[in-house]
Amino acid sequence: MASLPIFDRAGTEVGRYEVDPAEFAETINKQLLHDVVVMYQANKRQGSFRSRSRAEVASSNKKMYRQKGTGNARAGHRRSGVRRGGGHIFAKRPRDFTYRLNKKVVRMATRMAIASRIEDDEVLIVDELSFPEPKTSDMANLLKALGLEGQSALVATAERDLNVYKSCRNIQRLTVSPISDLNALLLLSPRRVILTKAAADAMRERAKTS
Repeated sequence: MASLPIFDRAGTEVGRYEVDPAEFAETINKQLLHDVVVMYQANKRQGSFRSRSRAEVASSNKKMYRQKGTGNARAGHRRSGVRRGGGHIFAKRPRDFTYRLNKKVVRMATRMAIASRIEDDEVLIVDELSFPEPKTSDMANLLKALGLEGQSALVATAERDLNVYKSCRNIQRLTVSPISDLNALLLLSPRRVILTKAAADAMRERAKTS
């Protein structure tokens, strides 16, 4: 059983949140987490690179110099891949790196990632997080009060909150997401995970039904 601190907007600890990591995953499979994270990273690759082959480089087909008698090694045309300005011997072509793993495996990895962050004491609970209007300075003050200023962090909310999103989006190394969009990569990338109490309760309910 883990006991997570609950903070208010001023950064003062106002209670403890008792949660068992086993509610999300009984065991943590590091290989499975690795495979799912690599899948998400591969799916983010653009894959639009391209280089010219020898056939595509604009140059003459003329032999650079005669075969014998110069003291130099034999050489053909300037488009050769061993010469500066020549074509690439194994030219790169645009490709699609995306692939998918089994849905159950991906969901299991998300639960394992949550359990892992809880076990490592890298989750903070905020009793309430809402803004009447977008205010980046208010969110920055909260991070400072929690001792997370300048650190990478993920803010997870129970539902989509436009004001919270707009208050976070201009802060470097800060990501905000509703719990419905969480995945293993989002959960494992930052140094700390900030959950609202409502989000933590909702995640536990979702874990029971999944």
